[in-house]
Amino acid sequence: MKHINVLQEGYLITTDKALMYPDDVRQWLATASYWAQHIPRETFKTAFDNSFGIGAVKDGKQVAYARLVTDYATFAYLADVYVEDSHRGKGISKVMMQELFALDWVKGLRRIMLATKDAHDLYKQVGFTATKFPERLMEITRPGIYGDMETVC
Repeated sequence: MKHINVLQEGYLITTDKALMYPDDVRQWLATASYWAQHIPRETFKTAFDNSFGIGAVKDGKQVAYARLVTDYATFAYLADVYVEDSHRGKGISKVMMQELFALDWVKGLRRIMLATKDAHDLYKQVGFTATKFPERLMEITRPGIYGDMETVC
């Protein structure tokens, strides 16, 4: 699969995992996210390795990331999307989403899902809507699985 490598105002937006800094991603998720607080290194590494990722790198540091958990044919779940606070407002997440959703294989997926607490407007820009049949969806959620978490994801 061909990698995306786009320069955007000094940021390298890439799908090449060899150019990413997974320890930076894990650190952010474990300390700053509301959905993956305290995620163990091994758990994160397995998720990183087995997902299709896109990220933004600047000055040797990962400053943004997102991943698709996917079978590459019919379904994907968008997860772990973030941009570090000091890099927000520069269009990084918008470019990441545009590049990701412009991929031919992503365009061919029958269903792409996500869960978000506060970024609905970003995802609407790439075609997400509220679920048409929410009564058909179910979940198992374990918000404290990585340790104490007061916020329910």
